[in-house]
Amino acid sequence: MKSISNYKVLWLAVLVATFVSCKKSFLEINPPTSVAPEEALKTESDLQVALRGMYAGLRTGMSIGTTSYAADAFGRTIPVIGDVMSDNAYQTTPNGNRYTAYNGYTFIASDANALGLWGSLYLVILRANNIINADVATSDNVKQYKGEAYAVRALCYFTLVRYYARPYTDDPGKLGVPIVTVYDANSKPTRNKISEVYTLIQNDLTQAYTLMTKFTNSSQFSKYAAQALLAKVYLNMGDMDNAKTAALDVINSGPFKLVGAADYVSYWADPGIRTDKLETLFEVSSDAVSNLGTDALAYLYSQAGGYGDFFVSDTLYNLFGTNDVRKGLYPKGTRQGGATGYFINKYPAISNDRSDTKVLRLSDVYLIAAEASAGTNETDARSYVNAVTSRRGANAIVSTGTDLYNDIIIERRKELAFEGDRYPDLQRLKRDLVRNANYPATARSIPYSNFRRVLPIPQTEIDANPNIKSQQNDGYQP
Repeated sequence: MKSISNYKVLWLAVLVATFVSCKKSFLEINPPTSVAPEEALKTESDLQVALRGMYAGLRTGMSIGTTSYAADAFGRTIPVIGDVMSDNAYQTTPNGNRYTAYNGYTFIASDANALGLWGSLYLVILRANNIINADVATSDNVKQYKGEAYAVRALCYFTLVRYYARPYTDDPGKLGVPIVTVYDANSKPTRNKISEVYTLIQNDLTQAYTLMTKFTNSSQFSKYAAQALLAKVYLNMGDMDNAKTAALDVINSGPFKLVGAADYVSYWADPGIRTDKLETLFEVSSDAVSNLGTDALAYLYSQAGGYGDFFVSDTLYNLFGTNDVRKGLYPKGTRQGGATGYFINKYPAISNDRSDTKVLRLSDVYLIAAEASAGTNETDARSYVNAVTSRRGANAIVSTGTDLYNDIIIERRKELAFEGDRYPDLQRLKRDLVRNANYPATARSIPYSNFRRVLPIPQTEIDANPNIKSQQNDGYQP
């Protein structure tokens, strides 16, 4: 199926900025032409074209000269490291050395993926900023486009602050990531506080919710997706009351519905973007024309013609009950080369119309509501979590107290596996990472306090921006 990025995109060089000198900070990326954003974006049609470029950036990453970091956005890296840095996936033998540093916690400031992730997200922020700041006559469509840009900017900052900084609940006064909302060629910003980044995210999502009025399809943000993301933001802040309020707004007011057990496997097998409001609130689309080819998320995991670089961990697989339909996504098998384990078949389409990367789903919203309710209303908490278990063929959760809370976290692990949520959840919960013998010996126990539980600011950024040079994350300084 076609997504917004499949139409002819007039990149309007000012919006793309896909070439960055090795001496330039990603925070001060300037257009490769003399066309200023205010001159390039004058009409509603200009904004629509810019919007396509913004969404494409979520999938395609960036390039620096002749070096491509195409996989280093939501097309692959973001959902992958959320699981390979956790206890959900381990690297098979043989493998292509993809994400080895993340699975083994050996990454350094000059790591290519850390650079690609940082740069790709700031390039999307640049494109979102240009749409937000464009002086275009107001119309319903312009409001919608700007609302989507606010939501995408919030998503990018939310991702950055969760990987390059400690959790909000650790200390919101610690260093987060630099906030850039307008282009200034002379600006070399310092890192903002975590609290300041979260304030921007909340404001952006509130603005997005106000501006947007329609749902087009799952490859574009809607007000419901923005509200779901806001619920997730509040959850990461430890603000359970607001997390529950935002989650229930989506559940009770939105037109979306959970997929049932009978359709669960086929739901994941369907690679097309959705217009039926079934489960998917927002996803990054790929298809036969616009895709990452062999750099795609599906290709990395697939044992049927892909790389098959990772297996499901035994500790995750063993959480699924006999009748749980999710278990069917992880069959046991022997890969080429002889290794036996549980395959990751959540993204089966590796050619033609490719598997999309799901970013926000309704089941996540129900689980947010459940976790946010656990400390104050256990009846509500069980109701929300069992709305998910009942549609997966899993046993109902009947526990109370601490056991109930832990059961909800386990349900999150099972339901959101290989969607990039496990590592951020371990971070916000301040839990030590404990793994078995399938992992490198040096990466089987990574305490929450370990400095590698936060990614390093890319060395390229440190070298290019004197105001950030002294703000490298602890443990990564030369």
